[in-house]
Amino acid sequence: MSGGITLLIGGVRAGKSGRAVSLAERHQRDGNVLFVATAQAFDDEMGRRIDAHRRERAATNWETLEAPLAVAEELSKRTSSNCSVIIVDCLTLWTSNILLTLPDNADAESIIGNEATMLLEVLAEFTARGTRAILVTNEVGLGVVPPTSLGRRYRDALGRVNQMAARASNETLLMVAGLELKLK
Repeated sequence: MSGGITLLIGGVRAGKSGRAVSLAERHQRDGNVLFVATAQAFDDEMGRRIDAHRRERAATNWETLEAPLAVAEELSKRTSSNCSVIIVDCLTLWTSNILLTLPDNADAESIIGNEATMLLEVLAEFTARGTRAILVTNEVGLGVVPPTSLGRRYRDALGRVNQMAARASNETLLMVAGLELKLK
């Protein structure tokens, strides 16, 4: 299937990123895969993880775009490029990155929802030309209610982003223990 959006959702270490890579390889044409990385190295351990992923992608002919905040804006600069696949890994960290820039009294769910709308609109421009977009995200709504205001704001904002991405997707896959369940 060319064009359209695939959403991969599940828990931590459920196999989402690995599945995104295998889907990208399957949909790849002419070696044009754009990997949008949203992670930031806030500590040494995360820095090591990011470096390991950079080395893995360096061994491929994929292009990496590091965009922890302005994903829609950065992608819109590339709408004329010839990408056959775009991977955004991941919406979870992207949502967190945006949330952490906002004041405590900001309407995070609305602000982040607007950012997600812009991202999905830019991806629609790509998919209309036959590009496959693969979005990776975590499902955080299956756990307990977070004990802090920040945790609840994050859960609510990411839940909204995930719902928007699922509505926009042509295919939504739930990943659990390396296995996938087709939701849509």
